[in-house]
Amino acid sequence: MLMQSEITQKLQSAFEPHQVDALLEVIGLSYNNLVKVSDFSELKAIVQDLAESQKAMGASQEAMGKSQEAMGKSQEAMSKSQEAMGKTQEAMGKTLQDLAESQKAMAITVEENSSQIRDLTGVVKELAVAQLRTEAEVEKLTFAVGDIRSEIGGMSRSMSYALENEAYRALPAFLLESHGIEVTERLIRTSVNDEEINFLGRAVRDGRPVLIVGESKQRLDERRSSKREEDRIFSQLEAKAEAVRAAYPDEEITLLLITHYARPEFLRTAAARGIVVVQSFEW
Repeated sequence: MLMQSEITQKLQSAFEPHQVDALLEVIGLSYNNLVKVSDFSELKAIVQDLAESQKAMGASQEAMGKSQEAMGKSQEAMSKSQEAMGKTQEAMGKTLQDLAESQKAMAITVEENSSQIRDLTGVVKELAVAQLRTEAEVEKLTFAVGDIRSEIGGMSRSMSYALENEAYRALPAFLLESHGIEVTERLIRTSVNDEEINFLGRAVRDGRPVLIVGESKQRLDERRSSKREEDRIFSQLEAKAEAVRAAYPDEEITLLLITHYARPEFLRTAAARGIVVVQSFEW
């Protein structure tokens, strides 16, 4: 039979101190009361139950430890999450601040642009007023130029009429003496088929009856664009000749140009076209 000290030692190796005390007390009572085999078996079952309870408690404590460890990790993760959230809130705050500053800068820019637009609008209005004034002045100038042109045109017509009136008196003798053309019917100014004819009259040239169709020009000495000007003058004279031909289809026509002065080049071109050119200083 085991000694009490050995029993105590065995129990201490497997149970908690308060459990050991309880077991020793129970064992003592059992022995004191002449423990039966059946009672001992019951005690053994109780001890086994206590051992399993202790084992379960150990497992529970281990699970609780793991649970506490997991909770610690969860708290650590939550702490990191809170730290990240704090940084996010800080970044969002900075973004909001930057956005507010951008909006403020944009508002300043819009105000500056609005001021510039107002200034530009004022300038445009001033330009519009100046444009209206300019247009009014141009209109006045146009009228003035028109008046000047009318006056110059009137003076030119007066000079042309003066040249023509002088030619009517001097041409018959000059044409006969210089070109062998005898004027048999007084030269007149008239209109034929809506064409104004400065000189129209009958004559005899080289023994043949002809109609003189003539035009007067103040000067035939334009040097700028002279070819174009020559063509224009010859075209005008030919248009008048065509109008007379339509009215007098059976008549031979002699073309005549009267001027104060014609360039030698023009005289040569006219002679090649069969046109008689008379300069006022010649008669």
